[in-house]
Parts: sequence; structure tokens; C-alpha cells
Amino acid sequence: MTEPTKAPLPLSGIRVIDVATVIAAPYCAALLGEFGAEVLKVEHPIGGDACRRFGTPTSRGDTLTWLSEARNKKSVTIDLHRREGVQLFKRLVEQTDILCENFRPGTLEKWGVGWEVLRAINPGLIMLRVSGYGQSGPYRDRPGFARIAHAVGGLAYLAGMPKGTPVTPGSTTLGDYMSGLYGCIGVLLALRHKQKTGRGQCIDTALYESVFRCTDELAPAYAMYGTVRERHGPHIESGCPYGHFPTKDGKWVAIACTTDKMFARLANAMGRPELASSSLYGEQKTRLDNRSDVNEIVRDWCGSLDRDALLARCNAHDAPAGPLNNIADIFGNRQFHARRNLVAFDIGEQGETVIVPNVIPRLSETPGRIDSLGPALGEHTDEVLREMLGVTDQELASLRDKRVI
Repeated sequence: MTEPTKAPLPLSGIRVIDVATVIAAPYCAALLGEFGAEVLKVEHPIGGDACRRFGTPTSRGDTLTWLSEARNKKSVTIDLHRREGVQLFKRLVEQTDILCENFRPGTLEKWGVGWEVLRAINPGLIMLRVSGYGQSGPYRDRPGFARIAHAVGGLAYLAGMPKGTPVTPGSTTLGDYMSGLYGCIGVLLALRHKQKTGRGQCIDTALYESVFRCTDELAPAYAMYGTVRERHGPHIESGCPYGHFPTKDGKWVAIACTTDKMFARLANAMGRPELASSSLYGEQKTRLDNRSDVNEIVRDWCGSLDRDALLARCNAHDAPAGPLNNIADIFGNRQFHARRNLVAFDIGEQGETVIVPNVIPRLSETPGRIDSLGPALGEHTDEVLREMLGVTDQELASLRDKRVI
């Protein structure tokens, strides 16, 4: 029985080289691959991408992080420290639309494959460069990691309890994913420019800039009023009640009342509609001026009910509330299953099942897909070098003996 023909995707015919490591730029490449681009993951022959060892190992040897984040990629091993490897790489770039890298600035130049060299080889090349601080500025040569970006970009300072130790906001790799997303936007804009002009361009993305861009009014509030926002724990300054509250069964809910109408709905759900009267807390300014009292009232109510019962009341009154899900909650959540946010794949000879987040965003006509999880190291080296560059079996054997591939 033949397999059904897969529908063409928006980026079919686009070739990407992912020569980056771990999450940031590789995440951009993975997104492009989900929507049809051919992604060649170029790795060092010994060890490959460090992401293969980042996270929980599987029976295959590579980690769950690698299997999920290197989806839809072909692994090609080339040692860029070797002259023969550089020549192979340049020949691949000649036939490539997009190159994604996130080494420290100057690394590719040191290897002889910097932007100026590669654009001369391929004037239509689009090159995404992600680094801690960007390709310019006094910090450009400093090492960059997402945790450092959260700190430098102003986000980590806001995370944690008042006057307590600042904490990492959720995932330690949040800044990497954010930069990969911004990088993907840049690549798609550059592809549009290339369609019009035939010319490629370089995209310079800094981890700290991606974090800083997501800090709402932090910059204008300081510039205009000298306001330095501090940590507020689970709550915020601009809305009340707006935060996390424990329930009777030891779980948590998030409640977000940003307007008087939303608070009125919550008051009705609580069975205390008088709380939303003008004589009590019906106006936002009054609630903000008395936030401790309002939060205590809501906290006491939440503590009197189990989480599911509380959420049922909120939903019945259209009050904005939701559960603070851990991953076990997510796996049992009807919404996640209804929208197929989780997808399963069998790997290895023993049919081990790996479940990963599904593709987003959702396109009505050309939805993206996951054809494969992260490949084994060098799994596609021979295939790619034969088909793209015409390398013979004898040449492959010689390159392998020299440990170039």
C-alpha cells in the first residue's frame, strides 16, 4: 500500500542550513522545517550539537530535548575546523536559501565562513545570526545564555516575591525560544525582500533584545516618570485581583480582573455581588488602593473551594480564571487533546514512544507538520553530499577516514 501524497507546504523548495547549537537559532530552523523547508543540520562529526546531551537521555542516546527540537532535520556531519570541511560547507551554502547560526560573534569568520565570504558565494543567502548581545556593541564578545539574557533584558529582576531573590521566569531557555521566534520573523521578512529583489541579507538578533522587547511599558514608564518596577510576586500593579491563589485541595488558580466588568463577574461567581458596588470595590482605582484587602477576600474564597469547583463557578459566570497546570495536568487536559497539542512518535528498535508539542501556528490551508523527530548524528551525511554535491562513495570514504565528516 502506497503512502498518501503529502500536501505541499508554504516553504517547500526552500533549503535551510542549521549550523547553530542548542535552542535559539535551531528553533528558528525547526519552525521553518515544520512548514516545508528542507533543513540540513550541520554538526561536528564528534559529538554533534550539544543539544543532543541537553535534558533527559533516551534509549537511543540522544535526549528528549534533541528529539523534540531537532524535528524535521537532516543531520550532516562536517568538521568546519578542517580545510576540506570548509570547502564542503561552502558548496552546500551555494545551494542554500537560509543559514542559521548562533555562535559567539567572530566564530564563523575565524573558520573562514563569515557573512562577507558566504554572501560573495551566494548573493541571495539569508543569514540569521543569534548571539547573546548581537554582532555590535561593547558586549558583543561576551558569552550569552538565555538565563543571562533574562537578567540583562530586565525580566528576571521582576520575577519573584517582593524584596526576595529574583528568580528565573519559568523556563531557563525562554530567551532562546523568544529569539528563535524573532529570528524566524526576520527570515520570513528577508524571504519576502528576496522575492522582490533577488538579494539576501543578514539578520542580527540578540538574546537580551528579545527579552527586553517583551517588557510592556517598563521603558516608557521609567523615561517619563522615573518608575523602577519592583517584584510583586504573583500579582501586578495595574490590575486587582490579578494573580495566583491557592485552593482548598492544595492546587492553584490564576485570576485576572483587568476591568470593573470582569471584577463584577468574579464577585457574582463568589456569591458576593455587593463587592462590585461603587461603595466597595467596584472601581479599579479603589481596588488598586486597597489591593491587600481585595486579594485577601479573593484568597479566602479560593481557599474555601477545591480547584475544579472554583473554576466551574468562574466559568458559569464568565469570570476570567484558569488552573495553574503542571505537565501532568496538561496531559489530562481536554483542551490540549481537542486541539492535538501533543503528538506521539515511536523511536528506536523497541518502539519507544516520545510525545512532543505539536506545530503552531495553525494554518487553515497549509498546516505545518512533524515528519520526523531529531535525527541520529550524521544520519543523512552520505545522502546529502551525494545528491547535492555529487560526492562519490570513494570520496566519502576518504573524507570519513580523515574525520572531515
